[in-house]
Amino acid sequence: MADRGTEDGPMTDDGSSDSPRARVRPLLRTRQIREFTPDPLRDDELDAIVEAARWTGSSRNEQAWRFIVVRDEAALRRFAEVGLPQTRSLRTASAAIAIVLPDEPDAAISRAYDEGRAAERMLVASTLLGLGAGIAWIRPDVLPAAREVLGLPEDRLVRTIVAVGHPSEAALRPKSAPGQARLSRDEVVFAERWPG
Repeated sequence: MADRGTEDGPMTDDGSSDSPRARVRPLLRTRQIREFTPDPLRDDELDAIVEAARWTGSSRNEQAWRFIVVRDEAALRRFAEVGLPQTRSLRTASAAIAIVLPDEPDAAISRAYDEGRAAERMLVASTLLGLGAGIAWIRPDVLPAAREVLGLPEDRLVRTIVAVGHPSEAALRPKSAPGQARLSRDEVVFAERWPG
């Protein structure tokens, strides 16, 4: 096999590598996608993404989240319009997955942590499937409209909706010049103690 060396270490033609960094490369390639093509998603693709979310860890394994898969175009576009600019990805998404939580102020921090974990898992799962996903935030002033669209009772809330679809060419273009997408490792990663 030919060696396709990268900054992550040697890569072989079949994509395998001995480098730990190359093995986690799909995680490094996971991006927030906000613009999609009109191509539909397959049922098995959405099912796999929801399974990744469902198997996400949660505080004390409570699994308090519930997931609503939305494919109805009118509902997606309504979400997009009422929550702009945070919901702009829903303008072109083929589907979305709403993370529904109990409306319990006393558990807000642990619920937010669990919600973030599930959302990130859906982004990673979408990337692994060759799709794209983006997190749309439902502001408190948009919550009544979200409850109406999703049929949620008053004791439930949704803050995060993950837009899913096939990324457009524009969405896949780099947003930063090569080498500038992240702060340098020296600025972010420290050994043993805070520097200085």
